[in-house]
Amino acid sequence: MKKILALTSAALLAAMTAPAAADPAGDFASYEECLAETLKSAADSMTASQVKQACSSYQLPEAAAALPEQETPVAERQQEELPAVTRRVTYESQNQGKLFSIIPHKPNYLLLASYNDNLSGEGLELEDSELDHAEVKFQLSFKVPLARNLFGKGNGNLYGAYSMKSLWQAYNDDISSPFRETNHEPEIFLSLRSNRDIFGFNNPYILAGVSHQSNGRGGDRSRSWNRLYLDFIFQRGDFALSIKPWYRLPEESKSYLGDPGGDDNPDISSYMGYGELTGAWSKYGHTLSIMLRNNLRSSNNRGAVELGWSFPLGDEMPLKGYLQYFNGYGESLIDYNHSVNRIGFGVLLTDWL
Repeated sequence: MKKILALTSAALLAAMTAPAAADPAGDFASYEECLAETLKSAADSMTASQVKQACSSYQLPEAAAALPEQETPVAERQQEELPAVTRRVTYESQNQGKLFSIIPHKPNYLLLASYNDNLSGEGLELEDSELDHAEVKFQLSFKVPLARNLFGKGNGNLYGAYSMKSLWQAYNDDISSPFRETNHEPEIFLSLRSNRDIFGFNNPYILAGVSHQSNGRGGDRSRSWNRLYLDFIFQRGDFALSIKPWYRLPEESKSYLGDPGGDDNPDISSYMGYGELTGAWSKYGHTLSIMLRNNLRSSNNRGAVELGWSFPLGDEMPLKGYLQYFNGYGESLIDYNHSVNRIGFGVLLTDWL
């Protein structure tokens, strides 16, 4: 009985004082086993309290039940003090970390109104003048854990992901409010633990994956490409940075006009570049983000920038307000070689961080 009380007291003390930490190594039989295995792969900068919190989901049920309700805000504040990427990974691990569960991937949002001052009617085979400058834009994105610990405890988690982005002429009754363009991006990637410190930033993960992006159309309006990518994730305090270079897998040239098996867009790298740089800062429910792309050419230099700001709509509101600005090439595949300038507002369901 004394031993049980001692274990319960220790677990209760850890739960009340330890901040949340990075994703624990994997599935364990006990709290003690989780502590032992997590310590083996923990970064030098990780504190003992962070290791304890990483294994908090394995504590004795009696300890969890004994926590007073007033401690919940303290735990939330402690988790907010963690580095930005660690906060998200901890949330995913504790709430949605089981195999084949659906987890948010990229931001999920709905721009109820967005204004583009340079629309193209190519996707609908219409004159540009027939389109409304005001559109609805939305993105749905999720991932699913397929396998864990392929290279040992806490290293080598495999995911499948899918993202869809649509541009909808919702307010254009004259042409029956069609969807102007929808892009689909299935991908599969491997998450590798790193935990290296570089120039004051911690690099907790490196992602390695393959992506297919297509607009799902045929004939002259077909657009698609396949890429291999690495994604280096960095964090420092409330700031997270993604450096994502990619390599486009080559395709054969079309042997004749309209050849369905040839490359639909051989010059797409000239406009979409060879990678993305994405940064996000999150604090008190607000998130500021920036995405940059560039083809890194001295002549015919092209690229894109996307700015985002998400903000709380209220303490009890699950959605956040969202403002987005995009300028440049590659907002959609049908217009990858067409520079656009768009600003929009709406709601956001899940964020970068």
